[in-house]
Amino acid sequence: MRNLYQQRIECPHCGHHIFVNLDTSEGDQDYYEDCAACCNPIHLNMHLDQVHNKLELRVDSDDEQVF
Repeated sequence: MRNLYQQRIECPHCGHHIFVNLDTSEGDQDYYEDCAACCNPIHLNMHLDQVHNKLELRVDSDDEQVF
């Protein structure tokens, strides 16, 4: 599996498409990146599936309220 990937995602806040760079050398990651268009934080959760040799990326706005 390669270590560096570039993935096109859609901002969950404004719908703008942006490219994010993914570095798989550190394993699973959970981080935030700001949208270039609206400056809101985008929550990215990256999981490496070693069994199926796949990279899974979950993107959300992380603004859900828990009651």
